[in-house]
Amino acid sequence: MHKRKLIEVAVPLEAINRASFAEKNRKVGKPQNLHQWWSRKPVTAARAMLLAQLIDDPSSDPDAFPTEEMVRAERARLHALIERAVDWDEVVHPTKQLVEELRAILPDITVTDPFVGGGSLVLAAAQLGVNSDSSDLNPVAVALSRALVDVPSRFLNCESVHPGEEGTQLTKRVGTAGLVADVEAYGQWMLNEARVRLGSHYPTIEGRTVLAWVWARQISCPNPACRIRVPLVSKWTLAKRRGREVVIVPRVVPDRDAPGGARFDFSISKNRHDLLDRGTMSGRTGTECLRCGTSISVAHVRAEAMAGRMGLVLTAVAADGGRSREYFAPTSEHVSAANVMRPTNSISGVISTNPRWFSPPLYGMGDFADLFTDRQLLAVTTFSDLVAEARKMVYSDAVASGMPDGNSLVDGGDGAVAYSQAVTLYLALTVSRLANWSNNQCSWESTGEVSQQMYSGQAMGMAWDVSEANVLGDGNSGSFLACLRNILSPLKLAALSGQHRVVMADAREAPVTGLVVATDPPYFDNIDYSDLSDFFYVWQRQMLGDVFPDLYRTILVPKAEELVANAHRSGGNDAAAADFLAGFRDVFAHFRKSVAAEFPVVVYYASKQSESLGQGNSRWSTILQAMVDEGWCVVRTWPIRTENASRRVAIGTNSMSTSSVLVLRPRPDDAPRVTVQTFLTDLRQHLAGALSDLEASGVAPVDMQQAAIGPGIEVFSRFGAVLEADGRPMSVAAALLRINDVLDELLNAQEGDFDPPTRFAIQWYRYHGYEAGPFGEADDRARGRNTSVDAMEREGILTKRAGYVQLIKPEDLKSDYDVVTDLHCSIWEALHHIIRVLEHEGIGPASDFIRSAANRSDGAIDANLVTELAHLLFRVAESNGWTKDALSFNTLVTSWPEISDAARADSSAGSSQSAFDFDEGDD
Repeated sequence: MHKRKLIEVAVPLEAINRASFAEKNRKVGKPQNLHQWWSRKPVTAARAMLLAQLIDDPSSDPDAFPTEEMVRAERARLHALIERAVDWDEVVHPTKQLVEELRAILPDITVTDPFVGGGSLVLAAAQLGVNSDSSDLNPVAVALSRALVDVPSRFLNCESVHPGEEGTQLTKRVGTAGLVADVEAYGQWMLNEARVRLGSHYPTIEGRTVLAWVWARQISCPNPACRIRVPLVSKWTLAKRRGREVVIVPRVVPDRDAPGGARFDFSISKNRHDLLDRGTMSGRTGTECLRCGTSISVAHVRAEAMAGRMGLVLTAVAADGGRSREYFAPTSEHVSAANVMRPTNSISGVISTNPRWFSPPLYGMGDFADLFTDRQLLAVTTFSDLVAEARKMVYSDAVASGMPDGNSLVDGGDGAVAYSQAVTLYLALTVSRLANWSNNQCSWESTGEVSQQMYSGQAMGMAWDVSEANVLGDGNSGSFLACLRNILSPLKLAALSGQHRVVMADAREAPVTGLVVATDPPYFDNIDYSDLSDFFYVWQRQMLGDVFPDLYRTILVPKAEELVANAHRSGGNDAAAADFLAGFRDVFAHFRKSVAAEFPVVVYYASKQSESLGQGNSRWSTILQAMVDEGWCVVRTWPIRTENASRRVAIGTNSMSTSSVLVLRPRPDDAPRVTVQTFLTDLRQHLAGALSDLEASGVAPVDMQQAAIGPGIEVFSRFGAVLEADGRPMSVAAALLRINDVLDELLNAQEGDFDPPTRFAIQWYRYHGYEAGPFGEADDRARGRNTSVDAMEREGILTKRAGYVQLIKPEDLKSDYDVVTDLHCSIWEALHHIIRVLEHEGIGPASDFIRSAANRSDGAIDANLVTELAHLLFRVAESNGWTKDALSFNTLVTSWPEISDAARADSSAGSSQSAFDFDEGDD
């Protein structure tokens, strides 16, 4: 019988979520800085969960911990250790004491992630000193993960070989310092050389360094009487900060040589009143001709583009003005500078035509080379060629420094050959990253006044106004130097140990025998990894094809075996869902036969629950069905904050900020088969306790329905089968519907937890929101809840006038409200006042409010009930489409850890009562 691991019993969830949130909002040092990848998990969360997965829970060792008191004490010690391990300073610069304490409790095992992706999970293992042997089918993912863990751990404490590094004050390089110094030195050589070869094509403007050239796509007006070349722009704004607005002003000027006898000229204005409110292009509605007013449909734009008649026109030049940006109208010199000979020896490859993720092919851009202007293609190709030249220099300098030749990287080498390939890897990733910031799908972002990357999300959209960054600049957004610095930031902070291998393999056949699995698999049809990464692959294949011949053997990234539900490739929704289910059945069957039996399997999943493909399959139900079908039982689930902290996109779209961490054990062969009623009875009992834990753990209201799947599926998966009335086993999709029904029951039952005014306000809000309703109805509802409209008006919950009653919105509450002197502060009032303070004044004043609430003469207000109410009202607002309200309730809950931390920090150490009743239960 295996010992239960800590992850199966209790983890310090609040500390993990706090660390994950903080990491997501860091600018430097994260794995994300190395290179673009989609849906990376925070390495802090991965560290914590991996520790909990590998460490025995003290209850599993009754000889060492014979009493419950001793078990709790040891568990608290382990939790404190994990909390230290997820602190960012300990992540990047671990103390000797922490390393020794971790080494004392970690087993001598090897972990694996067969969907290694961006490498967060194996990086966590390397930071903990745990060996890893992982894989991925996607060669770009393998290369990135090798750059994160394999290569730096192989060249720890090595000396720099670049001649320019001689004579430094360092007597011995520590960690990755030598490797970092060389990547930086040879990268700087590449930049200097590129400036010599390309400098004439990147002129200054009025003595200032150009940051970016802003272009607009253009086509001919469809009106035969006009025929002017019309600019297609999504916005005319260059800078939008209040008081410092800058806009592009188009005007028609006569030109005998231009189509229709006229052309557009562009000037720059700092008067926001010059901003045009028309003539902007949308990929859905099209635009209009600013000369004749003719409507220009998207179909016409596509037809012109497919015929090769869509071009670019320069609309503005953004330059470095020292403390601020300066903007200039186009000049003939800068138009001519971009007119270069297009290289013929550059990349090529067919872009996916799946319209869900790829828009450029709809506009005639079917090859990856089409995504670059002539100057961009020349620049990125030049840098790509320089990587090969730099590699020869590194090898020569390594040999001169006394390093033996040795084998290549793929053959396990650590001599001059392997070292030159290692430096080449990071230089190639710099160029690959540069391609993402220097193509004709990049745009100018007017809020930050910077050039943006193409892949800001999980799709390749269509940019109408194109920002062409100065790749030779001194660290501006989109420059080679900025990309190099980003590459170096996680490498500088790498504190790794152990042995690590990453290979290219299908997860259904990946090397997992005897290994501990922690994995973050693809999210059904959320991300088209292979087609998206083709953009990077075509560049990397040029630079790394002979460094990693095992990865770059094909023209593009392998597609057929990829485990995503791609309806475009599979031939329809039903076929895609069936392929996905069959593939993951094979994966979990492979795990069942091969992995280390002593340890649970841990699976991260962040997909939303909404229906996606055919036959009633959702993203969640499909992968869960594969687990259940292959005999796995979900023994524990944990909600952790792994996605971006910005939540506005989540409201109304069921987007996730929380991932579910599923802890799997093989289901016993003799697991009972039960009726639906037995399942629902157990489900209600288990979910009632789990709901309180989820709310207390800080799960965002927008994620609550999703997070509740975990505890629900724990109950469902423990049975051999749940039998429907007709005797057939219940599917996971059907079980999820039942779980959601029970969740709704429990949430509605929570209303009984609140004080009478809050119960009234909940019911009134459910039917009227913050709009007015009849006094008579309000009076009846209030009396039925042992309160009155007059009392609630005095308490500042509502207003009544002219026979109508209306709840007071947070923004309409009085700013001089004092929670200490208020004799009757309901949970409703407390929630709404905190929302007002948070939205208008920020985290600090919100923490002051809840700290003051602890000083009330009748006792502190229960924080659990405040967040519980926010969860309940979020569901009401979301179901009614009240987006602004839903955002307020959701933001309060997601901000709660920060508010609580700030309030705790300012509370007196000897206080017998935590401000606002902070302690929200045990893990």
